[in-house]
Amino acid sequence: MADDWNMPAGELMKGKRGIVMGVANQNSIAWGISKQLAAQGAEIAFTYQGETLERRVRPLVESIGMDTMIPADVTDDASMDAAFAAIKEKWGKIDFLVHSIAFAGKDELMGSMVANTSREGFRRAMDISVYSFIDSARRASEIMPDGGAIICMTYLGAERVVPSYNVMGVAKAALEAATRYAARDLGTQGIRVNAISAGAMRTLSLAGIRGGKSLMGTGRDWSLLKEDTKMEGVAGAALYLLSDIGQSIAGEVIHVDAGFHVVGVPDMPEE
Repeated sequence: MADDWNMPAGELMKGKRGIVMGVANQNSIAWGISKQLAAQGAEIAFTYQGETLERRVRPLVESIGMDTMIPADVTDDASMDAAFAAIKEKWGKIDFLVHSIAFAGKDELMGSMVANTSREGFRRAMDISVYSFIDSARRASEIMPDGGAIICMTYLGAERVVPSYNVMGVAKAALEAATRYAARDLGTQGIRVNAISAGAMRTLSLAGIRGGKSLMGTGRDWSLLKEDTKMEGVAGAALYLLSDIGQSIAGEVIHVDAGFHVVGVPDMPEE
């Protein structure tokens, strides 16, 4: 759980302001990242969709001394216009953006990808999981006059076949491609764009995938470190990419999964 560890404190993000999109509860990767950024001095504005999420997330936001929460529906241009206008009015400019938003319907996340992916399901997964990143990166870049950093969250299912990940794997592959193109387009403005590919963790996203618990067990047993992916590692990678110590890093997908992504065949017992 994201609240089971203490964040290394410091001043790596002192004086920096930014947006975190996608906190759903205390187990969210976006929340683990937020805690680490706050511990390093960052000031954060959180976006949310709907009153239910606001009620769930507000106590978390207040627990790290923040108070800026702004409604934003990534599928609605008017809502996004209003959200980024509110942030610009409050701060004038920002230094970073964390995008941790993805969605696919439950029917698309079981069985056969070919058989179960509907046209509407594909459109919705791509809109929320990929276009929202492109749109948010564009809007954020417009209020980053001094450069900055943008990250999004992906998963190994973009590169390899993962049971039941299906259309989300296709969407994450598109997200990783979008990361590279955004890094190209925004790099001349001094904006670094990267992605973090986290291993399977106990989040709402994992709970929505059939066999999610087995993914965690496999990740632990097959990984080079023989351990679960730790929130400390994911948050630490985000801090690295978003702070000034991440200079010259752009267009990368950084894997934080205890080395699981490099394994072709797991260790076999000796005969």
